[in-house]
Amino acid sequence: MDKESIVDVLTADTDVFFACWDTDNGWQVLTNGNASFPAALFAQKGIEALRDVVAETDGRLCDNFLQEIHRGVESHNNEDVIKGNCRTVHMHILDMHGECIYYRLKCNFMKRDDGSIEKIVFQARELDAEEKYRIHLAQSVTNDRNPNVFTQDVMKLMRKHQKCKFALIQLDVERFKVINEMYGEDFGDDLLKYFENTLKYICNEMQLYVRLTADVFMIATPYETKEDILAFVSMLEQRLSGYENVKYTLAFGVCFVTDINTNLRLYGDGAALARQSIKGDALHKVAFYQESMRADARKRKVLEDAMHQALENHEFIMYLQPKYSISTYKMVGAEALVRWQHPERGLIPPNDFIPIFEENGFVIPLDEFMWEEACKLLAEWQREGKEMLPISVNVSRRHLIDVHFVEVLNHLIEKYQIPKRYLEIEITETEQSKMQERGIALLKENGYTLLMDDFGSGYSTLNMLKDTQFDVIKIDRGFLQNFIASDRGQKIVEHTIKMSQDIGLGMVAEGVETKEQAEFLSNCGCDIAQGFYYAKPMCVADFKQLQLGKAR
Repeated sequence: MDKESIVDVLTADTDVFFACWDTDNGWQVLTNGNASFPAALFAQKGIEALRDVVAETDGRLCDNFLQEIHRGVESHNNEDVIKGNCRTVHMHILDMHGECIYYRLKCNFMKRDDGSIEKIVFQARELDAEEKYRIHLAQSVTNDRNPNVFTQDVMKLMRKHQKCKFALIQLDVERFKVINEMYGEDFGDDLLKYFENTLKYICNEMQLYVRLTADVFMIATPYETKEDILAFVSMLEQRLSGYENVKYTLAFGVCFVTDINTNLRLYGDGAALARQSIKGDALHKVAFYQESMRADARKRKVLEDAMHQALENHEFIMYLQPKYSISTYKMVGAEALVRWQHPERGLIPPNDFIPIFEENGFVIPLDEFMWEEACKLLAEWQREGKEMLPISVNVSRRHLIDVHFVEVLNHLIEKYQIPKRYLEIEITETEQSKMQERGIALLKENGYTLLMDDFGSGYSTLNMLKDTQFDVIKIDRGFLQNFIASDRGQKIVEHTIKMSQDIGLGMVAEGVETKEQAEFLSNCGCDIAQGFYYAKPMCVADFKQLQLGKAR
């Protein structure tokens, strides 16, 4: 096909810039119907000229666009690289006067019989006002307000290709609200626009995508095997991560379409349930729908519907788990733990509701309730002249991004007139953001004793200890049990304890269940322990009875 034929086929417009690539001639400008597009630079550098003129906000999008084209050209059989016959992307380009103009860029791929690319026809056309409006609308208005559009398009696609298997993939950003709070809503909007543009560039004519509510996107894609889905998800994660060098985690939920005559909404719900099942899970980024997830969702809804009334009705109860000195067998403190005494279901285990409350934000008022319960008990001991033992309370990471939580703690200390040293703060160890570090620093500035909970369970490393603002390290139950099972593991625990003490950190071992574990810890230099070997978590009344003897 010669240049004239290509132009005749691909355009009836006169305001479009065209260029062509082939293996013999490289990139050549065919016609320039758009005076604003940098044709001279394109003639000199080919499609790489886009890197010089793309607006900064679309830099990553441009890189992805060019990388895929280059990989397709270099691959002999590029069906695994470029599926389909075209790629379209919307990008802001700077003209010779530095004005930012919004373009629709499109590459049409003409392939040989073996799948390799013979020619690429590139076209650039400035978007008109109506097109810009539609793009803005697609980026800002959710499809839940008009769900039939996406559903109808997917149903048409599946009916047209009934021999293909399809799946729905939902993805979102973990803790997107936190990102908005940390970096501002403008950044959050830009991130979602980047997702929108990247998906537009990645997805071919057999892959439809839509932005649902807030940061949730859904893609309908054909597949042959589960491995195809995993490879596609891996590619999505790679392309969508790292915008503006900000760290964030994506969660993917997948639901396979098994019957195209079934309401597509059910499969979309399945993808959503799969995605939600791994929220907050640092070890899993993709989940596949299972029927049991619907039952879990119903249980979750029951708990969420009841949580506010439960707080008002005092169904949440403070339990205390004692901390003991291994060497003296004396009680030296306690950790406050929440329990839910439901009027119909009885005592609900914390693992059934705490992860849900962490995700939906209800952990904030629940934490504050527990702080006050601990302060009330400390004030009671003080008023009655009893020996006061430190009570450690949990502070969710959700609090740390809003530094006003320190004001709440200070208000409770003032209200109940108790020394701060008796209200200790436990924070689960995790990867810290700048905002969270500020929250921890404020706690230190206000004189609170800080305990790093679950040390060794996930994010912590020994390197963290050199700069930590914590006063006490609580060794995780799993870390303890896994490591002391071998001689090498015991050495690791022993040296971790010794090193922590050498730099001035206190140590508490959690989950101590046997006499042998207690003796091992004592020999390593750790004298404070809590766990079933000493006492299970108990209601305040039982704790008071145990406290009368103080010794185990």
